[in-house]
Amino acid sequence: MKPSPFPAPALVWTMIAPTAAPDADEADFAAQRRAAYTYMSEAFAEGRLDGIESDCLAQAALFAAFAEFVETYGEEPVASFAERLPDRIRRGEFTIDRTRQ
Repeated sequence: MKPSPFPAPALVWTMIAPTAAPDADEADFAAQRRAAYTYMSEAFAEGRLDGIESDCLAQAALFAAFAEFVETYGEEPVASFAERLPDRIRRGEFTIDRTRQ
């Protein structure tokens, strides 16, 4: 089993460029995350074109993601990660189109 990356604050998902110059590994990982997000967005678009509702796609994606995390890191690290999700959601970390007021 791999060591858990979940407690590391540097792994907070972001789609914007970092303010400091990242090292090569961080830049590669960020590029992979952006590519993965593009693949997922395209899969969602295809599913919607096939008549699958967005919330069904999202629930299936969450299940698949958490199953992959548990298989890779184990149940406890993933449970700790999931416990922090409400605060991250409220801070807007998963809001893509945010209207500034």
